[in-house]
Amino acid sequence: MYEEGLIGNQVFCYGTLLPGQERWQFLAPYVLDYQPDQVVGRLYDTGLGYPAADFDCVGVVHGIRFRLDPGRLEEALSLLDEIEGAVEGMYRRVAVTTETGEQVHAYQYGGEGLGLTDLPEGNWLSR
Repeated sequence: MYEEGLIGNQVFCYGTLLPGQERWQFLAPYVLDYQPDQVVGRLYDTGLGYPAADFDCVGVVHGIRFRLDPGRLEEALSLLDEIEGAVEGMYRRVAVTTETGEQVHAYQYGGEGLGLTDLPEGNWLSR
């Protein structure tokens, strides 16, 4: 695990939380700004309308690094944990380092690997 206080107020997203996607409305109120970024890992299509990332694999996951309002960080992360199923173990919040060298929060898939389709380009939006 990691020490949450050392990560800061950024989160890396790669799927349904991106602008224009179905869950963006939940993240948007907390976002101060954002930049495209990427992390090491593999991206998969679950076949259920959302992606799954494994940051312990070789490859690349394209997404966006969001800087969140520090005064509302706990609230934002709590909501994201709920949305991403971190409470039930579907995804778990981890620390990852982006290509730009930023250490950020991200959600790694923790469900069954059955039925996952590899997205070799690592980009949910271009599937």
